[in-house]
Amino acid sequence: MSKEPTPTALISATDWRKRRIRWGVGSAQTLLLVALVIVGLGPLLWLAKSAITPTADTISHPMSLFPHGAAWGNLSEAWSNVHVGRYFWNTVVLAIGSWFVQIVVATTGGFALSVLRPKYAKVITGLLLATLFVPAVVLLVPLYVEIVHPPLINHSFIDSYWAIWLPAGASAFNVVLVTRFFDNLPREIFEAARVDGAGPWKLFLFIVLPMSRPILGVVSVFAVLASWKDFLWPLLVLTNPDIQPLSVRLPNIQAQTELGVFMAALLIASIVPIVGFLIFQRSFLRGSGLGGAIKG
Repeated sequence: MSKEPTPTALISATDWRKRRIRWGVGSAQTLLLVALVIVGLGPLLWLAKSAITPTADTISHPMSLFPHGAAWGNLSEAWSNVHVGRYFWNTVVLAIGSWFVQIVVATTGGFALSVLRPKYAKVITGLLLATLFVPAVVLLVPLYVEIVHPPLINHSFIDSYWAIWLPAGASAFNVVLVTRFFDNLPREIFEAARVDGAGPWKLFLFIVLPMSRPILGVVSVFAVLASWKDFLWPLLVLTNPDIQPLSVRLPNIQAQTELGVFMAALLIASIVPIVGFLIFQRSFLRGSGLGGAIKG
């Protein structure tokens, strides 16, 4: 029994049976896929090739595939001699701390606004939404003053990782995103847990968080990528080169490093964002993660 074509189909079932149309559409899809692969993966593949190519070959034959062999020593030289390894671990520490602070603030804030729902929840949510319209550059100077002279603390956070971690937690976008996701969780489960004697902390740790893995993956991707690529704020608050991340140190070492070694350093700096996206791509792309959080 043949399937009737749907009214919204671009190509009807009758036309699809024609070999000419199948070959034409299939060829177009193949060409589009190849073009997308070249545009999307081309720069990354060229970076990987240049990272293990001698500098002279990259300059004279940038598109050739190892005309005089590979230079695997670029990676070890970038890691050890240029101290990319140290800056890499600095970036990892900054990213992990920023991720943890953002997850804690976003989940607890979303839980309070969505599940506990105090009387002033709508007011807080409105204020959070209002802060999204304030450009980040406007807050740069006040935030820097707060980091240099923290209220109630007679100690500056300059040249401390706390200067990166604490401001990272003040993300209204993450709180609103998690709140919208929590709003779509079944309320019956919360009521049943309360009837069984679960308090706010048990409800949060053992009921809400296990059901929130998709949105936690989305927030994790946003948090790690934002911390990994951040340049201006670490440049302002981390003046000691020994604790600066890759985003700050790479422009400084470019002028005094061979091109091949510098490309190897860029490849090392790109590993974590690529691997992180591959790990969390299901949560990031799946509709139940982001779509469920913003619908309604």
